[in-house]
Amino acid sequence: MRYRVWAPEARVVEVEVGAIPYLLERDPARPGWWHGDGPDGDYGFRIDGRPALPDPRSPRQPSGPDGPSRPVDHAAFRWSETAWRGRPLPGAVVYELHVGTFTAGGTFDAAAERLDHLAELGVDFVELMPVCPFPGRHGWGYDGVAPWAVHEPYGGPDGLKRFVDAAHLRGLGVILDVVHNHLGPSGNYLPAFGPYFTDRHHTPWGAAVNLDAPGSDEVRAYLIGSALAWLRDYRIDGLRLDAVHALADDRALPFLEELAAEVDTLAEATGRPLFLVAESDLNDPRTTTPRPAGGLGLAAQWSDDFHHALHTLLTGERQGYYADFAADPWAALAKTLTRGFFHDGSWSSFRGRSHGRPFPTAYGHRLLGYAQTHDQIGNRATGDRLSAALPPGRLAAAAALVLTSPFTPMLFMGEEWGAATPWQYFTDHTDPQLAEAVRQGRRREFAEHGWRAEDVPDPQDPATVRASTLDWSEPGRAPHAELLAWYRSLIRLRRAAPELADGDLAAVRVRHDAAAGWLAVHRGRYRVLVRLGGERRAAVPLEGELAALEAAFGDVQAGPNGAVLLGPDSVAVLRTA
Repeated sequence: MRYRVWAPEARVVEVEVGAIPYLLERDPARPGWWHGDGPDGDYGFRIDGRPALPDPRSPRQPSGPDGPSRPVDHAAFRWSETAWRGRPLPGAVVYELHVGTFTAGGTFDAAAERLDHLAELGVDFVELMPVCPFPGRHGWGYDGVAPWAVHEPYGGPDGLKRFVDAAHLRGLGVILDVVHNHLGPSGNYLPAFGPYFTDRHHTPWGAAVNLDAPGSDEVRAYLIGSALAWLRDYRIDGLRLDAVHALADDRALPFLEELAAEVDTLAEATGRPLFLVAESDLNDPRTTTPRPAGGLGLAAQWSDDFHHALHTLLTGERQGYYADFAADPWAALAKTLTRGFFHDGSWSSFRGRSHGRPFPTAYGHRLLGYAQTHDQIGNRATGDRLSAALPPGRLAAAAALVLTSPFTPMLFMGEEWGAATPWQYFTDHTDPQLAEAVRQGRRREFAEHGWRAEDVPDPQDPATVRASTLDWSEPGRAPHAELLAWYRSLIRLRRAAPELADGDLAAVRVRHDAAAGWLAVHRGRYRVLVRLGGERRAAVPLEGELAALEAAFGDVQAGPNGAVLLGPDSVAVLRTA
């Protein structure tokens, strides 16, 4: 077995296999690298005589983040013969899920048993929240370490491969959420090996990942190698990059641009479409602008502006960052549907400054649009979904506005049937001090917003995980079944009607009457009419001759003079002649 590790400041490096150390030697061809032979088995690296630590590039951590590493022979996995050759992101519908709470089993294999539900729903990609090893069994995954390995309680490397294989057999692509902006804190041993972090920049998690200080060439190669391994060894179709605005990087060639170029090279070599999706709050169109045009070249980014506008309109909430959108939520939603970013150089009261740049209207598919995500639910005090406060008609309106939008629509698991289960913040830290710090920090954070400590779920309590796990008996009974049928019909309609998947924002027109409580979105020959609240029917001018009522939820009737009558909390998708 050949072992290699980057430890540029070490004097002596050994690989420990089965409690026996084997001396490594410097690699004359690669400064800072050490290599040597040893037996096959669980292993760790000893730096200058200190106790053995997991391999920074560990492909497997069978005993968790603190245990020894284990080699993985990726060529040994038997992939099914499948016609899957990948698919690009534009025109697709994405479904975000968390492996640990998608099913009561909480594993890749258990999640794979529900893939037929997703195929019948009609989505195109399953987006998995992070699956790298983290302390304990339960967690969101954003405090993971070992970015080349897979969380063992989920099923380890082969479990992930079985899930991807099963998804591809059903015509579903797989996107994986990865975290490059921080690691740990528990189980993060990278600083013992080299300058993986730098005090040149500071982030909410402390010292920044070293993307521009001395040694950053190797750190970039480390992260890029991890990303390519997911796409190559696990046949993942795309990566969602967590909080790229926290990647502090002053080099002339941005890390994200370098990563995107490497992914494109791998896509060409494999003959499969591969892509990157960013989470960014910068409202900078350069994130998704192609590299030849001076951008970073990522395929898409999440659109919190659309979410915030839609959320304030649906709920009336005005706190925090919702304040910018709550001044006129009807107009805010109209602006995002036609111009992409709400903050496109405009004043942000939440930030106390202007924010963003105009988005190129021809490329709406480069923005992911959604009504709910893990962040927007789980970062609420009690993890309450929209279904906890809104009637089915208003949930149906949210679905219609997302699934007929010019964006790439994304759903969060259980949303499609209005799941009654919350999705709360949960952890399983094995370090008692860290566990208590997280528990108290969560309570302190929400106490500042008027919540009582006893009302904020304890992240460390196993009951919090159980409460957040989907109840798969719900889709078969009212009122969930009706909403599920609505989601299925909308996705079928989007797939059948090119106008509803068109990403040209300039071709979208929005009319609204806040006093009457209605909004109309023009999508080519189609009209998406939404009524929120009210006590009696409201007449919505169609502006075109009605050819067909394609889908309706709630009280919808043809009215006089070419109008459509909508009852409270109802929605219709119509086609004009």
